[in-house]
Amino acid sequence: MPATVKPIARVWVDSGVFHLDSPYDYIVPARISDHVDVGVRVQVPFNGREVEAIVLERLDESAVTGTIHQISKLLSIHPVATATSLHLIEEVAKHWASTPMDILRSAVPARVASVDKSFTCSTYVSTKLPISAGARSFISFDPGHQAEEDLKKIVLEKVSKGSVLVIAPDVRDIDVICKLFEIDQIAYIRLDSSLPRIVRYENYLKAMNTQNCIVVGARSAVFTPISDLASIIVHKESSHEHFEIRTPGWNVRDVVDIRREREGVETIYMGYVPSLELSLLIENRTLTYVNHPHRLNVKAFSSIDGALLPGKIFSEIRKGLLQGPVLFLTPRKGYGNALLCAHCKNLAMCRCGAKLIVSSKGAAPICSLCHTTYPEWCCSWCQRDRQYLAGRGIERAGEEISRAFPGVALILSYGEVIKSSVENTPSLVLATPGAAPTVRGGYAAVVVLEALKFFAHPDLRAQERARELLFETAAMVNTSGSVCLSIDESHPIVASLIRWSPGAMVRRELAERMEIPLPPYVSSAVLAGPTKEFSVIVDGLRKSLDEKRLPGEIKIYGPIDIGKGQSKVVIYCPMQDRAVLAQFLHELQRRRSIAKKEYLTIRFDPYSL
Repeated sequence: MPATVKPIARVWVDSGVFHLDSPYDYIVPARISDHVDVGVRVQVPFNGREVEAIVLERLDESAVTGTIHQISKLLSIHPVATATSLHLIEEVAKHWASTPMDILRSAVPARVASVDKSFTCSTYVSTKLPISAGARSFISFDPGHQAEEDLKKIVLEKVSKGSVLVIAPDVRDIDVICKLFEIDQIAYIRLDSSLPRIVRYENYLKAMNTQNCIVVGARSAVFTPISDLASIIVHKESSHEHFEIRTPGWNVRDVVDIRREREGVETIYMGYVPSLELSLLIENRTLTYVNHPHRLNVKAFSSIDGALLPGKIFSEIRKGLLQGPVLFLTPRKGYGNALLCAHCKNLAMCRCGAKLIVSSKGAAPICSLCHTTYPEWCCSWCQRDRQYLAGRGIERAGEEISRAFPGVALILSYGEVIKSSVENTPSLVLATPGAAPTVRGGYAAVVVLEALKFFAHPDLRAQERARELLFETAAMVNTSGSVCLSIDESHPIVASLIRWSPGAMVRRELAERMEIPLPPYVSSAVLAGPTKEFSVIVDGLRKSLDEKRLPGEIKIYGPIDIGKGQSKVVIYCPMQDRAVLAQFLHELQRRRSIAKKEYLTIRFDPYSL
């Protein structure tokens, strides 16, 4: 028997088919009517099978003519979404040319039946949407402090106005933040994939039903419908971990901004250097930049002969070792990541075409791809067997530095052997990017080896990533210590670190991007799919441009072969045309789904190009 009041439920169905992403109407049985509310999970018959669905709204009548099926059963009495969060998910799906269920899988944790039975749900307090969007700002971390300490102060200041959502890039950062809260006995709710399923689902329901709370989570927590949410804080905003890996590849920064406009929450981004997207907003004065003036003792040492440690840098390191530990940041893990002939400098290659590497001291060269070993290696050009390691990894660098400073303890932090902290005693601490351990009071000196290599990656984010990394590493020095860079003193990073301001470097890169133009002045989309079809797909895109079905300012580059029978095309479009392109690509994917063709991989504004 149908329910007597609002007998129709409109739902999103988890069909697994791209073109069946529209809402569907179902009859609500009277026996479960009291529990079928917005955000509740139900089971419905769909295309001959039983599938999960989520309720969007209850209606008095349906606009559908013909037979309307009935909801099979109630999966949980607890709502896992609200009308506001469902609208957010719908908006995000449109923004990234995807389906709502793809976003919902990231936004809502998997259901655990035992939690549903034991959890007591309170009434969700919804607020009216404000007329204007909330304020937004970028707060730069100060040197000589733990970034998480600065974040904690901001959280405690904002929580008096309502709930605060903190989004951190990875488990390591979340652990540090949560530990600081626990030391001060500050209550918080944790939401990330490192938790057991039962704990994560229970914490998600708590976050939905707790007033004036602090929620700390990874990127998926950005969708959490917190009833009295006042502030969202994005920790280490420029991190690549804030970009979702799974389809459709949304990112935290843009989702937060959509939520800020819809819900009026205050948004605070934190980091050492803002991303170029936020830097552009700062230049346009639509985002407030908070940075305190500092001056660091920064020295540059140019390596003319390719030595790992330039000659004049030794005195600074010795001076630091008299006071405490010295941190060395090296760009690569491993031992020897490139092998050259010491005579003619020919690069050593395997028969399969990949380069040869050396895994440890005295080990035979080995192929980096097929792992073929060459115990009797000799140069394919001059036939000599003298080896030269061109790509020093952290293990090889550790050997050289240890020989230069005998008798001093050597600590390596990289790969699977990451140290969280070290003692404040004289030692040589070598770390790869993101693996530098902390030390109470700060390092006596920080040395960045082969600093130019951090800027030499081929993707568009290389400069941004290098700036953030070097600022973050330099911030670990104590107030009287020095930062030593193995780089030419004319490089702009030197002056930026001295003044503790990346402004000049950022403005120059923005000016270069505007001339071409490149992101963030344009939006980008990357399509990948089967090579055999891509010439037809690209022809169709160009035809759509000619026929004005796509804005004329859109630029199409490709197709480009990316291996394994796949190709890609890169599309740049003006920001004002992004929604048109997203709708067009969504329709393209929908038609391929109807024709039962292989889905394309669509990534809007990916982390790197």
